[in-house]
Amino acid sequence: MAFDWIDEQAELRRRAGLVRTLRPRPADSPLLDLASNDYLGLAHHPEVTEGAARAAREWGGGATGSRLVTGSTELHAELERELADFCGVEAALVFSSGYAANLAAVTALAPHGSLIVSDAGNHASLIDGCRLARGTTQVVAHADPEAVRKALTTHDGPAVAVSDTVFSVDGDAAPLAELAAVCRTRGAGLVVDDAHGFGVLGAGGRGAAHAAGLAGADDVVVTLTLSKSLGSQGGAVLGPARVVDHLVNAARTFIFDTGLAPAAVGAALAALRLLRREPERAARARTVAGELHARLTAAGHEAVRPDAAVVSVRAPSPEQAVRWAADCRAAGLAVGCFRPPSVPDGISRLRLTARADLTEGQIERAVRVIGETRP
Repeated sequence: MAFDWIDEQAELRRRAGLVRTLRPRPADSPLLDLASNDYLGLAHHPEVTEGAARAAREWGGGATGSRLVTGSTELHAELERELADFCGVEAALVFSSGYAANLAAVTALAPHGSLIVSDAGNHASLIDGCRLARGTTQVVAHADPEAVRKALTTHDGPAVAVSDTVFSVDGDAAPLAELAAVCRTRGAGLVVDDAHGFGVLGAGGRGAAHAAGLAGADDVVVTLTLSKSLGSQGGAVLGPARVVDHLVNAARTFIFDTGLAPAAVGAALAALRLLRREPERAARARTVAGELHARLTAAGHEAVRPDAAVVSVRAPSPEQAVRWAADCRAAGLAVGCFRPPSVPDGISRLRLTARADLTEGQIERAVRVIGETRP
């Protein structure tokens, strides 16, 4: 019968403790949230929600078409201008998701005959971009500029190195300045996904590329999401104007996708303007991450030192990670649970979000619950 193989796959997942389920949350969840990516605590900020509502009232519930037909509004263009100015680049292009932005950047910048050098710890959206691109992909050791250099020496044509700026599993940062220097010795481009760096790293949250002195470089392209630090939804590609023009004409996830909904654009724009006024939110997120790490390690947990706002706590096994996260939830604390195949090294973890709006009392409570529920 058709799809019988699905039952076999489901059984294999069950035996391995890898079954995933949806868990709809109420609007007024009583849980202390250390699971979301709302790094700056802006998703429910009155200015952000009003920005979304105002945009929906003025522009409607949807973009009504692809960006090249009816899906580009004056609001989209305004957000792109302000993102580019804030991050110190020539141009920006907004997509319906960060995933779509990554697919666009990698596929459009790695044509047939090119080489893509991809970090082994990259996010799934970058990996999928590599799979869909017409260029050849070579995966190299995690956060290793020398491995990138060696890979680039094997190819004489166009090439691009692809990396997260902050890796979503352990929260460690890529050596961006070193990667850029290696790429320049071979005339290669550098594409970096700043989903977990934008809003947290750099002056006032301008991102990891800005912090590394790469903002505005003509050989660096930055992707980011609007759904984390800006508390909205959507993604963007930032970089040289000629790259953005190329994406408008060649990126399939831009050409054939409906534009980002006006409400999401309005929310992101309001959040970006709020971040400009309150740059201390970025530093606060980093401070909270450091406090969480210090208290967790002092309590005997194996936690990875965070370079941004992601704090990773290792678990003994996938099954124990799931039970640990469930016990935390039962005790009033929401935490992320990362396990294979979401983690490239096969090590299961609790993943904590260091939000800028967490109080000292909430940090203390989170550490206490994690300790009390430890398997």
